[in-house]
Amino acid sequence: MGDVVNLNRLRKAKARDDKASKAAANRALHGRTKAQRAADAAVEARRAALLDGARLDGEKRDA
Repeated sequence: MGDVVNLNRLRKAKARDDKASKAAANRALHGRTKAQRAADAAVEARRAALLDGARLDGEKRDA
């Protein structure tokens, strides 16, 4: 005869494993490294500086 298995524990363990694997896939798909975030921030800073440098004297900057 086979071993006695608690089906509730088995179901919950499977759900935890499924959730963990889905989370790992999402981290790989959507996660960004610190270097990538820093590079994007630098690009944004350069873009903002370029736009501010092209601003006419009479214009006010929007807050």
